[in-house]
Amino acid sequence: MDRSATFSRSVTLFRAFRREQSDPDDFYGILAADSVAQLSRWVDLPGTTVLDVGGGPGYFADAFRGAGATYVGLEPDAGEMAARGEIEPGTLRGSGEELPIRTGAVDVCYSSNVLEHVRRPWAMADEMVRVTRPGGLVYLSYTPWLSPWGGHETSPWHYLGGMRARRRYVRQTGAEPKNRFGESLFRVTAGGAARWARSCPDADLLAVLPRYHPWWAAWVARVPGLREFASWNFVLVLRKRG
Repeated sequence: MDRSATFSRSVTLFRAFRREQSDPDDFYGILAADSVAQLSRWVDLPGTTVLDVGGGPGYFADAFRGAGATYVGLEPDAGEMAARGEIEPGTLRGSGEELPIRTGAVDVCYSSNVLEHVRRPWAMADEMVRVTRPGGLVYLSYTPWLSPWGGHETSPWHYLGGMRARRRYVRQTGAEPKNRFGESLFRVTAGGAARWARSCPDADLLAVLPRYHPWWAAWVARVPGLREFASWNFVLVLRKRG
C-alpha cells in the first residue's frame, strides 16, 4: 500500500486539474512529477527507456528525463505535437493502435489520459504490452465515461448521452468541443479495462487504482459499478511476463 498517496496530494492534483484548460503546462507538470513518483513504486527509472503513448507535445518529457530515464514520446496528431511551439526532440508520430515500435523494445510503456480518445482502446492496450520487454512495466491511465469528467468539456451533460452533450455544447458555444464524442472521445469503462487486464495473456496485473485518490480510498477502483462513477481517473499497472 502506497502511503505516499496522501490527502494533501489528492487536493493538489484536483486543484491542478481545474486549471487543465487554462494552464495546461502547470497541470501536466504537476501530473508528470506525480507520475514519476507513482511509477517509482514498481520500477527503478534511472537507465530505463520510457515510451509515452499519446504524449502530445511532451509534457512528461522533463519529469522522466529528470528521473534518469530515456523518454520517447509518441503522438498521432501533428498539431498536438507542436502545441507548445517546438516539437519535443525524439517524438514519434504514429497510432497507439499500431505502435511503430518493435516487440519488447521498451522498459516502461506509459499512457496518460489517452485511452478514451482511441476508437479501439483494447487494441492500444495490447500494443502497449507487446512493445514492453519481459519484466517491464505497463502503466495505463484514463478517464472512464461515467466519471464526472467522462464527457470532458461537455460534462456533466454526457450523462444524458454523448451526442446530446456534444450538440448542447455546439448550441451553447457556437463551436464543436475539442473532444468530439464518436470521433475523438469514446465510451470506455473501468470494468472493460479490468476485464481486459485480467484476460491479458502476456502480463500480470499489479494494481488497479483511482489515480487522484488518497491511499485509503484505493478500494474504490475495485468495486464494480462504483468505480465507474467514483474513480475519476482509472489506472492499471501491469508487469510483462517473461
